[in-house]
Amino acid sequence: MKLIAPFLLVAAITACGPSEPSNQEAIVPTVEELAADPERLKELRLQCKTERPTMGDVLCNRVAEATNKRFFGDGKVPYTPSETPPKF
Repeated sequence: MKLIAPFLLVAAITACGPSEPSNQEAIVPTVEELAADPERLKELRLQCKTERPTMGDVLCNRVAEATNKRFFGDGKVPYTPSETPPKF
């Protein structure tokens, strides 16, 4: 009896290990891949607008992130104010 309880505890803990990634998440392209291909990004944006439940949240979130990355760039553009201040 003293050996059964720890054995069951160990068996229960090992059974609750991390799950394997699903096949759908494995084929989702990265943000960099999407940002590099504007044609595909445009198609996926339209599909996410109309068919988000079937496309999946992971893909549509990456599409939105890639769109922002293409629009804003890498964020390393320096701010250069004008020489004369504006007059209001």
